[in-house]
Amino acid sequence: MNQNNLFWVSVIFSKLPIFKIFSVLLTTLFLSVFAVSCKTTSSTEEKVSSAPSDKFAGVNINVISLSKPVAATVEKRADEFEALTGAKITVKSAGYSELYQTILQDLTTGTNQYDVMIMTSNWMPDYIESGYLKDLTEYVNEDSSLAWNDIAPFFQEYGPVYGNKIYAIPIDGNYHLMYYRADLLAEAGFEPPRTWDDYLKIAKYFHGKDLNDDGEPDYGSCLAKKSGNVTYWAMWSIAGSLLQSQGTKQGVFFDPNTMKPMTNNVAFAKALDIYKATNEYGAPDEMDWGLNDGRQAFVSGRCALSMDHGDIGTLALLPGSKVKDKFGTTIMPGSTEVLNWETGELVQCDKFTCPFAINGVNHAPFTAAIGWVGTINTAAEPKVQAAGATFISYISQPDHSNIDVTNGRSGMNPYRISQFSDSQNWIAAGMTPAVASTYLGAIGASLNSPNMVLDLTIPRNYNYQRELLDAAVSDFLAGKISRDEAMARITQEWENLTNEMGRDAQKTFYRKSLGLER
Repeated sequence: MNQNNLFWVSVIFSKLPIFKIFSVLLTTLFLSVFAVSCKTTSSTEEKVSSAPSDKFAGVNINVISLSKPVAATVEKRADEFEALTGAKITVKSAGYSELYQTILQDLTTGTNQYDVMIMTSNWMPDYIESGYLKDLTEYVNEDSSLAWNDIAPFFQEYGPVYGNKIYAIPIDGNYHLMYYRADLLAEAGFEPPRTWDDYLKIAKYFHGKDLNDDGEPDYGSCLAKKSGNVTYWAMWSIAGSLLQSQGTKQGVFFDPNTMKPMTNNVAFAKALDIYKATNEYGAPDEMDWGLNDGRQAFVSGRCALSMDHGDIGTLALLPGSKVKDKFGTTIMPGSTEVLNWETGELVQCDKFTCPFAINGVNHAPFTAAIGWVGTINTAAEPKVQAAGATFISYISQPDHSNIDVTNGRSGMNPYRISQFSDSQNWIAAGMTPAVASTYLGAIGASLNSPNMVLDLTIPRNYNYQRELLDAAVSDFLAGKISRDEAMARITQEWENLTNEMGRDAQKTFYRKSLGLER
């Protein structure tokens, strides 16, 4: 396990009551998980949550979800829930680009054909202030089977929570991790990348070499850069480490006091330069790669480095993978200098400018889309609301989710403490102890970083990010516009949208999302 992951593993366990007295033994206790099989909160043989009953007999629940793979997991759990409770569940799905608009149109037009809506939690502000989403605080507090305290602290405080109320139940956690070919880096004498300079150095070294023994030259870096897809995720994974150093509440997207976009400064400029430099070490058609293209390239052994949610870690276990026992995972690379928000200059990290730095490097892992959550339509009948909330809880409960997150076909990534503090399910799913060690260590390091970057969580964030920002960054990467033109365009378009939505209203949303206001 590398030093960055090891440091944050100690932080993770120090928050758990059973280990408070024995802080000096934390690292040894964690590492021992990977040496022996141990008792867990769940196992690969799933438990039946309760005996079958007719608790919700005659209740029909209509669900909208992201299409496969998430919908397939929801449907599987729906079949089980029907058998246990007598409810009838109908699951409809839509692609990522269509899902936001489908839910928005259903709620704003009053059609209300969906009782349970599976969405990314950063979409919730679009619906909360209008009263479309039910407050689930009381339900969560009374549902012991949900094991709310097992959910990682970040996902308890941010995402499902808005204005100090719980409006959603997490079923997934999304945050970028750094993936690397452990076998190749070890052979060449490289450590996993700690900084973006490290990333580019390693990518340059391996680019053009045959990395999977098929006789073809491969790539130093594999990223999804298709316009209108998820180009902006990698952008913020790089920029976050330069913009945010004072903790999650600082934010990266706007100045929380003025709503001035943080997209036209020396830090954002440097992030754009780094991002474009990765073009030199990627596939010739990388500008056409969507999210799944980047994942498949890494799993097929064609990449030395990549960044993604937890998905690559489990996709690498599926049949056909060339890297099942050859990859490692770490917290996202960081920066040794950060933006001084007052002077507008980049300054070196020290204990004041980068209080959460590890060995002088400011890491800011990015919660790209934050994670899939289940929400309830306030227009649904009370019994349907109760059944819907119980169904979401059923998906999220450790006995079920701790298995789902180990399956590369589920679309679910870890978000519970028990999912990254115990290796048994992961090793049973096919991970070697060495791979599990770095994978779970990176997850723990990211989820417990005080400097984790919260994805934009204000109304119309979809437009700010996936439309305006993504288009400008894509044009810059393709050489259609200059770096300065990209920054000016993003900033002006964001200002226009903020003014259209109401600056004061958007500022309130933004500050609430960061926990600066309640």
